[in-house]
Amino acid sequence: MIKEEEKTTNLACLIEYDGSKFYGFQKQEKDHQNPNTRTIQTELERALSKFANHSINVITAGRTDAGVHALGQVINFKTTVNRGLYGWIRGTNSFLPDDIVIHECIPVADDFSARFDAISRTYHYYLINSPTRPAVLSKKIGWVHGELNLQKMQEACQYLLGKHDFSSFRASNCQANNPVKIMTQSEMSIINPNIICFKFTANSFLYHMVRNLVGALIHIGKGKLNLAEFISIIDARNRIKAPPTFMPDGLYLAKVTYKDNKNPNFKHTPVGF
Repeated sequence: MIKEEEKTTNLACLIEYDGSKFYGFQKQEKDHQNPNTRTIQTELERALSKFANHSINVITAGRTDAGVHALGQVINFKTTVNRGLYGWIRGTNSFLPDDIVIHECIPVADDFSARFDAISRTYHYYLINSPTRPAVLSKKIGWVHGELNLQKMQEACQYLLGKHDFSSFRASNCQANNPVKIMTQSEMSIINPNIICFKFTANSFLYHMVRNLVGALIHIGKGKLNLAEFISIIDARNRIKAPPTFMPDGLYLAKVTYKDNKNPNFKHTPVGF
């Protein structure tokens, strides 16, 4: 533990990870039936503590779910160790598994919190439309087969912009106090004839919210929902009215935005597809 009289430095890091082999970001209570449960937080804290030679606890901007990836996750932690910033990156990465990497490490204000100072998060969902499942991109991209009406899906995205109660798209075990979120970006782009990308930015997200939205949008693309029915699902504020939760494979936490006076100003540009 860090002694109170010791001088501490608050560091923020930009993280990328492949979440396909993890039980999500958040550290889990010990599971006696499955003691080898991996989480991103556990691996980060183990590697950082080993490099710093003292126990480190991290705060994260977004507690991604099992199977969900990150291109631009942000964490912060406090340390008494005085080392070069590149040393933190290179040293910690040497103790991390191949599916997690720290891209940047920046000193921030003592009261900076990766979670509470964030003003928005951006998620990308990559989806491949193919008659057969992907192999090389297995666990890295969502998969759907059959014809999709992309124009209707793009139109539906626009109805998500603004301030809404997203209760129809929250998981039953979501612990968020307020289901009302402000969506500032909701769009769909075509990367190539077979791959599309959904981009959602909001002040915060409910548990499974993006996966549930993508599931509904795919139903619209397949003609199982029309736009009027989609709007009525939003207005219903009732999870049972919406389509099932879609697979986590193609979901990425792409970016976290901070208040101007708390912005870590990372230089690394996250790379998606």
